[in-house]
Amino acid sequence: MKRNVYLDMKSIVQAKKILFDNFKDFTMPVETITTVDSFERVLAEPVFAATSSPNFHAGAMDGVAINAEVSFGANPDAPKNLVIDKDAFWINTGHVMPENTNAVIMIEHLNIIDDKNIEIESPVFPWQHVRKMGEDIVATELLFPRGHKVDAYSMGALLSGGIFKVKVHKRPKVLIIPTGSELKQWEDITTATLEPGDVIESNSTVLGHLCKKFGADFERHAMLKDNLETIKDAVKQAASDTQYDMIMIIGGSSAGSMDYAKPVISELGEVFVHGVTMMPGKPVLFGKVLNTPVFGIPGYPVSAIVAFEQFAGPFLAECQKFRPEQRNIVPIKPARKITSKLGQEEFIRVKIGSVDDKFIASQLPRGAGSITTLTEADGIIRIPANSEGVLETEEISAELLKPLDEIEKTIVITGSHDNTLDLLFDQIRKDNKNFSISSSHVGSMGGLMAIKKGVCHMAGAHLLDPEDGTYNISYIKKYLKGEQLKLVNLVMRDQGLIIAKNNPKKIKGLGDLKREDITFINRQSGAGTRILLDYKLEQLGITPEQIKGYENEEYTHMSVAVDVLSGRADTGLGINAAAIALNLGFIPVITEEYDLVIPERFFNTDKVQALLETIKTDRFKERVEALGGYSTEKTGEVLFEA
Repeated sequence: MKRNVYLDMKSIVQAKKILFDNFKDFTMPVETITTVDSFERVLAEPVFAATSSPNFHAGAMDGVAINAEVSFGANPDAPKNLVIDKDAFWINTGHVMPENTNAVIMIEHLNIIDDKNIEIESPVFPWQHVRKMGEDIVATELLFPRGHKVDAYSMGALLSGGIFKVKVHKRPKVLIIPTGSELKQWEDITTATLEPGDVIESNSTVLGHLCKKFGADFERHAMLKDNLETIKDAVKQAASDTQYDMIMIIGGSSAGSMDYAKPVISELGEVFVHGVTMMPGKPVLFGKVLNTPVFGIPGYPVSAIVAFEQFAGPFLAECQKFRPEQRNIVPIKPARKITSKLGQEEFIRVKIGSVDDKFIASQLPRGAGSITTLTEADGIIRIPANSEGVLETEEISAELLKPLDEIEKTIVITGSHDNTLDLLFDQIRKDNKNFSISSSHVGSMGGLMAIKKGVCHMAGAHLLDPEDGTYNISYIKKYLKGEQLKLVNLVMRDQGLIIAKNNPKKIKGLGDLKREDITFINRQSGAGTRILLDYKLEQLGITPEQIKGYENEEYTHMSVAVDVLSGRADTGLGINAAAIALNLGFIPVITEEYDLVIPERFFNTDKVQALLETIKTDRFKERVEALGGYSTEKTGEVLFEA
């Protein structure tokens, strides 16, 4: 089958206009339901109160109800005597005010003489401590306009106003059709049975629950393999079934020869848009079959989510006539320059932290297939199609994916990667400390530069000084001159060569890296591990040119370990904990310090102190040592102050 070339890609704005213009009359029908069943439904018409609330004058306090005039003139020197059931009437909060009364005297302001007489020492004014009829709701007043999405508070107001049934738009029903010969259903597999090329189908679950977020119900079709006729039959049958208001085909929306979403829609109906100038999500397409809107959603998870949130989600909201909840937007500055491709509006996932009362964003990987770039993200930066990126000095807006107070309580750690940082985050949460950690892996030198630029609370570093064998101190003195800070040890850890299980290449040490049959995976320039490697190679008289793969880089120890596990590389320098985690072999090279460099101005803040208290606990140290390849004998010690 020929490829589906993107002949006429549209901008997001253009594509949305085409979508809504072609379905301008597509509105969900109206149904009447009870108010108690109306949670998160959208009102199809305005609602006016049927009764007042309260519908009588009610006491607002426990005490006695009186006509205010009988209290006038009362004072401590000349108290007034009131006769029960003549001048004053006992009343409880919420009860009907007796006839010819208009005020309540609180019980604690009464001097009770006997069963029939009370004494007051101060007057009350008319309607004091009384809830007047209609104080909350007046019959016939507008409670909610059409398009209002009913929440728990709204349900209380409706019932109080005598509204027991409401007219709402029916919830759209979406049929989700996952396609792809590589897909496997999660119930049918275990990690042991996954073969290379197998993909666990998750998009239908994600998109189905996003449908719910936009007020729709969903049904999941059985997975379909990449076959034009099979997919076409499923779409044709669904479009003929009146129970479905929208169809989403997941996968096969791109331009490949095995991508069938476009030919399916075009052969059964009409394609309105194929390809939008955005990243991720460019291959999205939509059209109609038998007047039913059909979306072709890209198969990569992040592309699928962005495509849904930009098009399918807003469409579901519009056909119910409500405005989707908008994300909070804050101004941020990037920790480093963010580049972008001209001609594409790009959705950059970022981690965000509040440093020196400024929101600082660190870019996450851009892979459209990496769902964790959304689960780890605090926000999204949208870079316009006419921009080549954002400079460090520029301010740009970010849409928040997490609550603002959570971001403000985040400890921003930039620098070298270590597995214990994830464990530390969990331990802080386990200890009921209301803080979180956001770590960005840019290497030890990158961490020091981040401190210099004021874009993090602390940096992780393990920079070896080859002159005296110490860690980090000489680099701090050189690159952070004038900074007031403390150097705190987090862990001692074993660095060495990560190798395949059982060492099939018979690697003995760093000297074997120059062998022609050994492929190496390196860490990025500026990483402490890279500095250590170069130092050791110089000692051995080995040049980078002699090592196959020296130029290939990864940003974390776990990424190095994965490369070895997958066969992309035979070995790489990394920590023992990463090798243990993936059941790989390990050849020790050195035991090193991994320290936290903390500016003095942050050291005594609540969130940094919470972190320091946690790393000193036996609970944290026991968990670290259980990983293997670590020692905690110096953990929490202040090693240096500047």
